[in-house]
Amino acid sequence: MIYAESKFRIVERGFKKTIVLVPGWATDYQIFDTMDLNYNYVLPVDFNPVDFKDGLLEFLKASSIERVSLFGWSQGGFLASDFALHNTGRIDELILVGIRKRYDQNALKEIRRKLKQNKRVFLYKFYLNCFSADDNKQRSWFKKLLLKKYLDQISLEYLIRGLDYLSCAEIKAESLSGVKNIRIFHGGQDRIAPLKEALEIKSCLRHAEFTVLNKSGHLLFLNPDFREKFNG
Repeated sequence: MIYAESKFRIVERGFKKTIVLVPGWATDYQIFDTMDLNYNYVLPVDFNPVDFKDGLLEFLKASSIERVSLFGWSQGGFLASDFALHNTGRIDELILVGIRKRYDQNALKEIRRKLKQNKRVFLYKFYLNCFSADDNKQRSWFKKLLLKKYLDQISLEYLIRGLDYLSCAEIKAESLSGVKNIRIFHGGQDRIAPLKEALEIKSCLRHAEFTVLNKSGHLLFLNPDFREKFNG
């Protein structure tokens, strides 16, 4: 998976509203395959953080889509927040899932070192750390359908590009005050994105709804409880 530029496609599901699903680092749009949200989907079938914002705006204009909701998970939370910040008039709702304020530079350097040393070993441990001890069904689904595919197909270049983006990415919550509808979801057992950082973001966005799935890890949206809480 070496992507030159971001490309998108729409999945018509018979709903009035449309949501853009933005994946996290070391994954792609397939991570959302089991979700069943009450929207049509816009999926980044090719994904490059560098041109995501401009590419998405161009796609929405070309598709005559005036307004969307944005679902940003993990790294995707930075991208979704940045798009919402610069295109407030196009946003119905901003949904941030498993987010952090920023990533530590030394930690990112260490990830680069480990990836270059043995990409498969590092990724295998990373993916398993995305689940809590209670996420057994979700972990089994991931191992069966995505783990080998990701280990084999996601290139080192793609991963490093994502880390380069994360080294500069930051969610400045106060800048999102103009986005009227914001929901934040977080796993209580998240080992990738500490819950306290999500709570700090929420503290700056008093109008945002905040939901914690206490027994879930970083991939909380794979949990059926997430769908129930999300769809209401």
